Amino acid sequence: MNRKYIETIFPQVEKIRSKKVRDGVINAWLLAIKRGKWKKIEDIPFTLLIETNRTLIQHTRTVTDMVIAVARTRRDLDLDTVIAAGLVHDVGKLLEYCRKGRKIVKSSYGRLVRHPVSGFCLALEVGLPLEIAHIIAAHSTEGEKVARSKEAIVIHHCDFIDFDIARAD
Repeated sequence: MNRKYIETIFPQVEKIRSKKVRDGVINAWLLAIKRGKWKKIEDIPFTLLIETNRTLIQHTRTVTDMVIAVARTRRDLDLDTVIAAGLVHDVGKLLEYCRKGRKIVKSSYGRLVRHPVSGFCLALEVGLPLEIAHIIAAHSTEGEKVARSKEAIVIHHCDFIDFDIARAD
């Protein structure tokens, strides 16, 4: 898997104006794929908490599209930040999950470190700004203990909107 692959599965990456941020998003996914030893990621479910046919890629694209719509409506949010954060908010799941036969299950790493924490670390390692890493760390229940930025609030709610709709199916 390479840069072109990430650009293909996440076409929203091209909407990020900053080359540094765009490259950071791509590199975060490539590093997570490498560290998680993934051969393919198209069939990874977006969650193991509920039964769902929605994939991590579908969920990531949906959340990113939602945050773009909110940011364009609000106009007081940094568009590059919300697009990038939408694209990487769950990148740590590639370390939290693993393939066991035909199933995707919680990895031994994931039993110790949840995806908001591993995603935060991946983001900083590839040079994404702290503002984006903060959103990854704060988007899930871990974020209940910190003050979320405006952009983190949007990611958090869009993420849970998509989760709650999937749970209702």
